[in-house]
Amino acid sequence: MKTPAEAYFYPNSMGRIILLAMEEILGRNGVNAVLNLASLSEYIGRYPPHNHDRKFPFEQVSRLQAALENAYGPRGGRGLALRAGRACLKYGLREFGPELGLTDLAFRLLPLATKIKTGSEALAALFNEFTDQRVRLEADEQNLYWHIERCPLCWQRQTDGPCCHLAVGLLQESLYWVSGGKYFQVEETKCIASGDSACTIVINRTPIG
Repeated sequence: MKTPAEAYFYPNSMGRIILLAMEEILGRNGVNAVLNLASLSEYIGRYPPHNHDRKFPFEQVSRLQAALENAYGPRGGRGLALRAGRACLKYGLREFGPELGLTDLAFRLLPLATKIKTGSEALAALFNEFTDQRVRLEADEQNLYWHIERCPLCWQRQTDGPCCHLAVGLLQESLYWVSGGKYFQVEETKCIASGDSACTIVINRTPIG
């Protein structure tokens, strides 16, 4: 019988993407140290296979994020998780580019506001279709609200504040890529780990540079 910690999964390919992104930021020795600290040494030199089988548990995603903070401190871990999240986009586009449809010429020619809306919807749909993560989008005139209603990054964690920094980094890089090099304010304002009903990331739709 499955326990709650084992009930929800990313596909192996997304687990692999996260570890490849962490390796790019930390180096091979750094990611091995984090895997050891997270009690996930079975992945040292043996990243998850390149397939879409849902076998990378949310619990393990969460433990990797906690181990970053334990190894490098809250501030250092946050910075590294943001950088790893940004690196995830490169590997994610290689793996899921056709499903996202964001590399099509027709998409690249859309107005910026439409690209941001369409790109956000495509990314949310990707998670909702290929993973057990659940994302719901909301929008007003100024902001997009990325609600993660079932979140692997903080799964079963308890923290004093938002801790899903990898997701923030992924969204930052996605907006930078979609907009052709513009920066946007992206901030997690609510987190399940700190007692909220969902992890909410607020994206200001006006570029800051």
